[in-house]
Amino acid sequence: QVQLVESGGGLVQPGGSLRLSCAASGSIFSINSMGWYRQAPGKQREQVAAITTDYYTTYIGSVKGRFTISRDNAKNTVYLQMNSLKPEDTAVYYCAGKNGVIANEAYEYNYWGQGTQVTVSS
Repeated sequence: QVQLVESGGGLVQPGGSLRLSCAASGSIFSINSMGWYRQAPGKQREQVAAITTDYYTTYIGSVKGRFTISRDNAKNTVYLQMNSLKPEDTAVYYCAGKNGVIANEAYEYNYWGQGTQVTVSS
């Protein structure tokens, strides 16, 4: 089993920054790819960014240039640095893990954290 625990969410003004963390524990050898997803009220869950063990990354278009996903394999932790935040970034953010290559669809990820709320508002 793998446990994922997110932290770092909160309330921030437009233009501000937050860094989310996702700490993995348990059978972490089964995780190759990690992703950050978000879900706003009334909307489908969408993948924001993903990263492999060899640091290949992908992003959705709306966050490119503003968000950066990274990982520290020694600490079993994945980060999402979010800069220039906008009100439309408001959502619950989840980290997810899977074996194998990066995937876009949420159903392909086996492990999920509990989520952390990010609210961008003045």
